[in-house]
Amino acid sequence: MATTAKFSQQHRSRFHFDAADAAQRLALPAVWIVVAIVFAFALPGIFLSSGNISTIFGSQTVLVFATLALVIPLTAGDYDLSISATLALANMTLALLTVQHGWALMPAIAAALFVGVLVGLVNGGLVTLFAIDSLVVTLGTSSILYGLVLWVSSSNTISGIPSDLVSAVVGTSFLGIPLQFYYGLLLAAAIWFVFEYTTLGRRLLFVGRGRAVSRLSGIRVNRLRWGSFVASGVLAAAGGVIWGGTTGAADPSSSQAFLLPAFAAAFLGATSIMPGRFNPWGSIVAVYFLVTGTTGFQLLGVETFVQQVFYGVALVVAVALSQIARRRREGIEDEVNLE
Repeated sequence: MATTAKFSQQHRSRFHFDAADAAQRLALPAVWIVVAIVFAFALPGIFLSSGNISTIFGSQTVLVFATLALVIPLTAGDYDLSISATLALANMTLALLTVQHGWALMPAIAAALFVGVLVGLVNGGLVTLFAIDSLVVTLGTSSILYGLVLWVSSSNTISGIPSDLVSAVVGTSFLGIPLQFYYGLLLAAAIWFVFEYTTLGRRLLFVGRGRAVSRLSGIRVNRLRWGSFVASGVLAAAGGVIWGGTTGAADPSSSQAFLLPAFAAAFLGATSIMPGRFNPWGSIVAVYFLVTGTTGFQLLGVETFVQQVFYGVALVVAVALSQIARRRREGIEDEVNLE
């Protein structure tokens, strides 16, 4: 009888854990749907029009790349405040090489991505070799990179990025949505696969949860952290390439607008799909949840400053919820294991 009662109690605990876990995983997608329904009733015939849906899903790939670039170092327990500056420098490199120096498109793209590699190597080296906090390092390199962008561009917008890139990003669509949306999905799928099914991904997660324990386990912590910065730099640079294909130009100043929403989406995504963990699919949902909200407000005629307020509030709430989700998940798992 005692054994049966204990088994029943364990079964109820695990059922409680499964139910709570499912609720946390699906909360953000559910809220996203509710928000979309509210705006659909508030803006009948406008919000759910094919043109607006195409705009929502087909215009945020740069933000998706910036957010996913953040997710990798965040998983390792580091911050990268230089992603928007890296994005801007890669975008400007692409424009300068193709427009002013006559480079072919593919070598120019390779050079832009190499910019991301260099930035990641510098960030990772300063953080790991000199044991400097990642916030300080990447804040400093971000300022340097923005200065470089203004210098090489003479603070001017460079227009005329080859039409082949523009066509590949926004000129072709599938199911009414530009191809760039699917680039973001493919990137999220690749990162998810690495996180879930490779030793590298597991070790990265382990490092983020406890560096001292990871070192004792034989994991090369600094090498993984350094590599996460390089990956972040490359993805941010890829976002710069996508941005060039989206706008057909390189603007030396507008990239700063990506940093706040990228952080908001990364932390908000950590409350969804895989609560308590930075994860690519949660980040994707968070990006389009935020964009749905800002688009709806814009269509309602709300002042433009509301967008920044919305992102700021989302970031604060997301950080709080991600911490709560992690602690609750760990508490429930400990309770189940003890029983």
